[in-house]
Amino acid sequence: MQDCQISPALECKENMAHAETGPVRVQRQRNRKLEDTAKALETENTDPMSTPDPMEDIKGPEKPARALDNQEGKEEEEEREEIQADAPAVADTTDVSFSIFAEKNDHQSTSEVRTEQAGEEVRGEECKLDREKAGFIRGKDLFGYVGIEAVLDQMRRKTMKAGFEFNIMVVGQSGLGKSTLVNTLFKSKVSRKSCTPNYEEKISKTVKLQSVSHVIEEKGVKMKLTVIDTPGFGDQINNENCWEPIMKYVNDQYEKYLMEELHVSRKRRIPDSRVHCCIYFLPATGHWLRPIDVEFMKRLGKIVSIVPVIAKADTLTIEERLEFKKRIRHDLVANGIRVYPQKEYDEDEEDRMLNDRIRESIPFAVVGTDKEHQVNGNKVLGRKTKWGIIEVENVAHCEFVNLRDLLIRSHLQDLKDLTHNIHYETYRVQRLNESNMNANGLALPVHPLENGSCDNSESESHL
Repeated sequence: MQDCQISPALECKENMAHAETGPVRVQRQRNRKLEDTAKALETENTDPMSTPDPMEDIKGPEKPARALDNQEGKEEEEEREEIQADAPAVADTTDVSFSIFAEKNDHQSTSEVRTEQAGEEVRGEECKLDREKAGFIRGKDLFGYVGIEAVLDQMRRKTMKAGFEFNIMVVGQSGLGKSTLVNTLFKSKVSRKSCTPNYEEKISKTVKLQSVSHVIEEKGVKMKLTVIDTPGFGDQINNENCWEPIMKYVNDQYEKYLMEELHVSRKRRIPDSRVHCCIYFLPATGHWLRPIDVEFMKRLGKIVSIVPVIAKADTLTIEERLEFKKRIRHDLVANGIRVYPQKEYDEDEEDRMLNDRIRESIPFAVVGTDKEHQVNGNKVLGRKTKWGIIEVENVAHCEFVNLRDLLIRSHLQDLKDLTHNIHYETYRVQRLNESNMNANGLALPVHPLENGSCDNSESESHL
């Protein structure tokens, strides 16, 4: 039994010594060595001077059968045969187990590194395949500096030379502060009149649109701003179809731009007089939308981008303002009124998140003024009352800053793109379809759309 305990230990040491290699070939060589050792032990036991080993039958070949005179000898012979039959299996199992253990220890330190390297190789191959499919070459793959990024500087210089155009329309009843709000937006006297009390110009109460254009420059950037005012809207006793002059004006600008495009020798830069945004003023009643508000926004929302605002929001308390805004949003959804920004025109996830925050604030509760006051040693735009000064640019007082950011700082170009790609394209397709139906040869007669008109000089155009 002592030799039986020693031999597995020797085998374990030998296996641990050769386990670092790992391959199956080394394992087979180790098995052959075990067989040679067993044969050598058998030869030593056959020597008459050596002491016979009672357990040598475990690894050696079979010995000659001995005569057994009694039943005990037969039982010993059977046990010896069972041990001899099981010995090779035990040796192989031990060998395999120790080889697996050694392989695990050998590769444990490098498994994570190999996994990371394999992952990087896979990602690198996927990126390489994507670039090959799309024909995409990164900057580090180029042999040197090409100068592609200079295109942005070229576009910037060219755009600054040409300048920008932005046309904004304000619609609402008289006395809601339309002109004052526009002056506050651009911090200059850009509207048709000032809010100062000594201004002598008298404004007609008929729905006759008036437009005033100014060139505003800030830090070298020039923008031609056109403000279209609608005096007299909703001031009459009978306001039936009072929105028709406004819709006619919007369609006239689309028609004017379309005629310039259809000329054979057209201008290199077509003057853009299309309305890019319409600010609709709601009186701070604290109730629901009036029928005239619903009817106007429902009709005009199909041809221009509408941004509703609550005028003179300082006349409402905070609780009244929140409840009024909630009711207005409910009315907009119930009547299918489309206001800017529309959900279907969100281009990506980032735009959707930004526009969702804007949609939660619509309609904006605003306060407008062009007067400055001293507050804690600083000049601020505000309205002075007996109880204090309402700061226009303070978010805690009103939402004028949110409206300005939407119209000028974040969505001005998007408003222009939406006007050209959606509203104008819809008008152009409809007009051309009508013209093709009534076309006679190459003549293209002009038939204005509903609520649209055109000048007599533009009554006929030839392609």
